[in-house]
Amino acid sequence: SALALLVLAAAVASAVAALALLPRAPVNRLCTAPNNRTGFLCDDRVTCVPASWVCDRVSNCRNGEDEQEQLCGDLPHSLPGYLVFYCSNPRSWVYADQRCNGMNDCGDCSDESWSSAACPPCGHEWWSCSPVHFEFCSCIPRRLCRDGIQHCLGWSDEFVC
Repeated sequence: SALALLVLAAAVASAVAALALLPRAPVNRLCTAPNNRTGFLCDDRVTCVPASWVCDRVSNCRNGEDEQEQLCGDLPHSLPGYLVFYCSNPRSWVYADQRCNGMNDCGDCSDESWSSAACPPCGHEWWSCSPVHFEFCSCIPRRLCRDGIQHCLGWSDEFVC
């Protein structure tokens, strides 16, 4: 009976060791950060940091997993696909939470255009027009309306907005 117990214990130990050698499934770190933006889930499984805070040389997760070499070593290729948006220029990219944020982060508005970025129309805090400044694409923040400075080609930000 003691021998049977010893054999059983050895079998259990072998099974546990074999399980430890199996590759673990990758951790899904996709989450929704504040303002309904794409985020990165920290090891605590509670903290969700905006995508653009990953690999910014500031540890936003308690264990620093948002700044690990494995994740940040070869940007953007080392990042999970859900954290990256590729601009129309194949060499340019922005973080996924910068897509459809109203700002021209790609420099050619491809992160704000309907075709490649699939952005919704201007939200209630934005005014739709053809901006005169390169920082905006098809909308300007309403806070810029009636401020005495032209932001839209037809001056609609000063007379209609």
